[in-house]
Amino acid sequence: MSEQHSAVEEQKHHKHEGPKKHIVAFIMSILLTIIAFAMVAAGEINTTFIYMFLVLMAGIQVFVQMGFWMHMKDRGHAFPIIGILMGVFVVFTIVIMAEYWAWW
Repeated sequence: MSEQHSAVEEQKHHKHEGPKKHIVAFIMSILLTIIAFAMVAAGEINTTFIYMFLVLMAGIQVFVQMGFWMHMKDRGHAFPIIGILMGVFVVFTIVIMAEYWAWW
């Protein structure tokens, strides 16, 4: 009985975000995508700058997607965040090692 009671109490105190933040996140995602497409479509910009700008826009997009759509900004998501960060670390390590091996 106490397990059911604590689950009901937790549901009562959990504040629902509502659609406002999701709409803002969706608009941000669309704007980031439009900006990235516009940079590529411009055509007269330095290619290196475009690559760096696209990587920056992709990074911002990842934070928006993870924070708002996957709710990683909420409490209780420490283990998924640690897993994602470890995966990123492993991938970057593999890429750096592959580059070192190719140039060596």
